[in-house]
Amino acid sequence: MSSQPVSYGGWQSETTGFMGRLSGPGFAMVAAASLLALLPFNVGWQASFVCVPLALLLLALAFGRVTGLSADEWISLAVRHQISVATRRNLFFSGAFAPRSAATGRQPMDLPGVLARVRILDAPDGLGGQLGVVHDPVAGTYGAIARITFPGLALVDTDKQAARVAAWAQFLRGYCTEDSPVTRLAVHQRCLPDDGAALASWTARHITADAPAAAVTALTELMDGAGPAAAARETYLTVTLSAARARLAIKGAGGGQIGAAAVLVRELHAMGQGLSTASLQVVEWLPPRKVAQTVRTAYDPEAQQSLAARNAAAQAPGWAGTPPGVDPDLAGPAAAETAWGVYRHDGAWSVSYQVRTWPQAAVYATILQPLLWPRQNARRAMTLLYEPIGPRRARQELARDKAKRSSARHLRAKSGRDESEDERREEAIARRQDAARASGQGVLRMTAVLTVTVTDLDELETACAELQADAAASGLEVRRMWGAQDTGFAAGALPLGQGLPDRRMGF
Repeated sequence: MSSQPVSYGGWQSETTGFMGRLSGPGFAMVAAASLLALLPFNVGWQASFVCVPLALLLLALAFGRVTGLSADEWISLAVRHQISVATRRNLFFSGAFAPRSAATGRQPMDLPGVLARVRILDAPDGLGGQLGVVHDPVAGTYGAIARITFPGLALVDTDKQAARVAAWAQFLRGYCTEDSPVTRLAVHQRCLPDDGAALASWTARHITADAPAAAVTALTELMDGAGPAAAARETYLTVTLSAARARLAIKGAGGGQIGAAAVLVRELHAMGQGLSTASLQVVEWLPPRKVAQTVRTAYDPEAQQSLAARNAAAQAPGWAGTPPGVDPDLAGPAAAETAWGVYRHDGAWSVSYQVRTWPQAAVYATILQPLLWPRQNARRAMTLLYEPIGPRRARQELARDKAKRSSARHLRAKSGRDESEDERREEAIARRQDAARASGQGVLRMTAVLTVTVTDLDELETACAELQADAAASGLEVRRMWGAQDTGFAAGALPLGQGLPDRRMGF
C-alpha cells in the first residue's frame, strides 16, 4: 500500500523594506509628502495649489506599483537603462573588435556585462586530471562545475520521492554552518534539442564492413528522422567558495589562487558522500575547456551541433585534432546587446525571468517539471541558487524579519487598517521558520532564474508566453527582468553560479 505523497510549502519572501514594505527612498518621499501636506496650514491656503499636487505625486511614487516594483524603483531602473543606451554601454563587441594584449599578443574573446571580471583558471583536481575553476576576483569567489545525473522523481513511488528530497535537504543543511567556506550552491538545468551527432559518430565507428546494406540504410534513416526531434537535458551543480570565509585555510594551502584552488578541491572531495546519499551522480568535474563549452553553447546555440560532432569524433582512438571543448578565450559571444526586455547574443535572443513568488499552497516535489518540458521552438534553462546562512546570521535575520512584520502590523492597527489574511500568514510562517531554526534546521536564501532562448526572433514572444503559462501551472509567479536582461542571462542561462547583484535596484 503506497503512502500519501509528501507536500512542501512555507516559502517566505524577504522583507527588504526600510519601513514595512517601503524602501528608503519611498519612506523619504512619504515623509516629504507629509510635510508638504502640512505646509499650507502654516503659510496660507494658497500654497495648497502647489503643495497638495506635489504631495500626491510623492505618495504615488512611494506606494504605486509597476509590474511588481515600486514606481520610484521602476523610474530609477528606466533612467539607468536609458543612460546605458545613450552611452552605448549596453553593447558588447569581442573577437575581431577585442583589443590585443600587449604582453602576449593574443586577442581573447571577453565575457560581457557582469561576467567581464570572471576568469576560467586551470587547477589539478587531485585525481590526475584538470579542474576548471571559475574565479571572480571582485567578489572573491572560486567555483567548480560538475555535470551530474539524477534518477528523477516522476517515475518513483512517493516514499522514494520523499527520501530523495530529504537527502537533498540534508546535503544543503550541512553547509548552513558558521565555518563553511561554501557561499553558494547552484543547480543548473538546460533543455535543448538533441542534434544526434554523438549517436551518429558512435554508430559510424561501430558499423562493421560486412553489415547488410539494407540494415545500414534503415538505421541511417531512423537516426536522421528521430535524432533532431529528440531533446537532451544537461544538469550541472556549481559549488562556489568564498575566499574571505576560507582565508585561513587558503593561507595554509599556500595562499593565492593556488591555495584557493586546493581548498576548493578538498571541499569537492568531501561532498562526494553527501551527493551520493542525495542520489546525485557526478559524471565529471568540468575541466577548463568544457566549462568554456557550456558558456559558448549558451551564447551561440548554433555552435552546439558542430561542437557535439567534434567532441564525438575526438573519442576515436588516435585522434590528433582539436581536443574536446572550447578554448576559454573563445567562451564568450562575438557581440551582444542588452535591450529593455530582451538580450541579443550572437545569433540568438533570450529573455530571463526571476521567480518572485513561490507557491502559497502546499505542492508536490515534482512542481518544477513543467518548466523544462522539451520545446521545438526554444531552448530553456533554469538555475536554482542556494545561499546557506550560518546559525548566528540566520538568528539575526529571522529576528529582524519578525520585527519588521510585527512593527508593520502594529502600524496598520494604529492607522485603523484591517489586517489581511496574507499578512497573518506571513507572520505565522516567519515564526515557524524561527522555531525550525532553533530546533537545528538550516536556513537558506533561495531564488530561481529562468531563461528562454530562440534563434528565430518571430518565435520569441510565443516561447515566452509558453514559459509563463508553464510557470503559472506550477504555481510560480515569474517576472520578466526588465532592464537587467544581461544579468539575468548570466544567472539563468549559464552554470557559473552567479548570484543576482545585491544592490541592483529592483532585482
